[in-house]
Amino acid sequence: MFDRSIKIAPSILAADFASFGAECRAVEAEGADWVHVDVMDGHFVPNLTFGPAMCAALRPHIRGVMDVHLMISPVDPYLEAYAKAGADNITVHVEAGPHIHRTLQAIAALGKRPGVAINPGTPVEAVAELLDLVGLVCVMTVNPGFGGQGFIETQLAKIARLRQMIGDRPVHLEVDGGISATTAPLVTRAGADVLVAGAAVFKGGTPEAPAAYGANIRAIRAAAETGLR
Repeated sequence: MFDRSIKIAPSILAADFASFGAECRAVEAEGADWVHVDVMDGHFVPNLTFGPAMCAALRPHIRGVMDVHLMISPVDPYLEAYAKAGADNITVHVEAGPHIHRTLQAIAALGKRPGVAINPGTPVEAVAELLDLVGLVCVMTVNPGFGGQGFIETQLAKIARLRQMIGDRPVHLEVDGGISATTAPLVTRAGADVLVAGAAVFKGGTPEAPAAYGANIRAIRAAAETGLR
């Protein structure tokens, strides 16, 4: 069943790298809806993070949705590996390859929810012909590659335009970058329903003392819901 209620997807890029399994368990226990895994290759983006083996290691620690965001190019040779690693959503960048339509078909054929992401400099028209192939569109509200960047407010118009383009399709509109209790109502007012947040979720807590995670998630969710009123 498709559900467009607000979802908070903590990005483990902001978690303790020495305790990923415990961090995933803790953040879900404290109210996370999805767990977001930022995969970076040091080529498409200027950072290097997690491979399929890491995702496979995380999978037993995630009870809900593993939301895998592939910031890599080329992407097609790695789709099957991330599917086998347990990803539920596999999101690829429209900018990362010449045949995005074929890439999204391949993800669906692997039994996973296909997602397409667009960078701040990419117009919404780049995904107009893809909306019937995806279950998720991700708008980057920072330039991809590093956590902790400031929110780019000019992307709000892009989110609103995509909300109109999606219409009644069962497609999530995800926003990734600079999400906090301050920016959450801006993106939900524009039409987003999945909010990826890193530092804003993980600040102040640890896997052994995760209460701050719950407080942070509740604050972001409450702020996000004000954007729907």
